[in-house]
Amino acid sequence: MLKTLWLDEAGAILSAELVLIMTLLVIGMIVGLSELQDAVVNELNDVGEAIGALNQSFFFHGQSGVFNGQVKSFTRGSFFVDRTDNCDGNECAISCDIPVPEFPKVF
Repeated sequence: MLKTLWLDEAGAILSAELVLIMTLLVIGMIVGLSELQDAVVNELNDVGEAIGALNQSFFFHGQSGVFNGQVKSFTRGSFFVDRTDNCDGNECAISCDIPVPEFPKVF
């Protein structure tokens, strides 16, 4: 009878193994998805920095139309100088903030 119990492979041992394997898989998925999130946020930060590094300065001269010595039409020139913004030099890290403790809620 003890030998039959020892050789029995149906039931509890198999389900315990499945619970252990599934627990490890779920924990691994959580860690993997967290790392994937960090990688995607860092890449999007790089894209934002690349867009912020574009120089959008421009200028154009005015034009005028003269007929019989008189100015009949004109457009004024314009210019814009793109200055650096607060987060243009990679000063704004999105995913590397310092942890902040939670405080008790006051009602």
